[in-house]
Amino acid sequence: MLKQGLINRDLLAYAAELGHTDSFVIADCGLPIPEHVPVVDVSVEFGYPEFFDVTGRLLPHIVAESVVVAKEAPAAFGEELALYVADAQQEVVSHEELKRLVADAKFVVRTGSVVPYSNVVVRCGVPF
Repeated sequence: MLKQGLINRDLLAYAAELGHTDSFVIADCGLPIPEHVPVVDVSVEFGYPEFFDVTGRLLPHIVAESVVVAKEAPAAFGEELALYVADAQQEVVSHEELKRLVADAKFVVRTGSVVPYSNVVVRCGVPF
């Protein structure tokens, strides 16, 4: 039994399997997810939990080498995301390209966020 931190068993299991250059996605509740990509669905209702509620609890446990966001997302989205992945390179692509990247993700964490384009593809690095 863990004393603190993440307790979602599916999220812990998928995160533990991540290696260097693997990617995963934190998504709003509307992002289309290919059938072959596993989903850890933490959504409860529209708007809950919000994207940054989940991001702020998950990303401190992950070494992020780079992140990809959609150019359609508001500038404030990328700025807030940078607070959680300060050392990661941030790439901006079209929303259509971001959706294509989802197909290569190891898993998707689906939040309840209804804020358009609240999605990030996280590419993992190494802690050394």
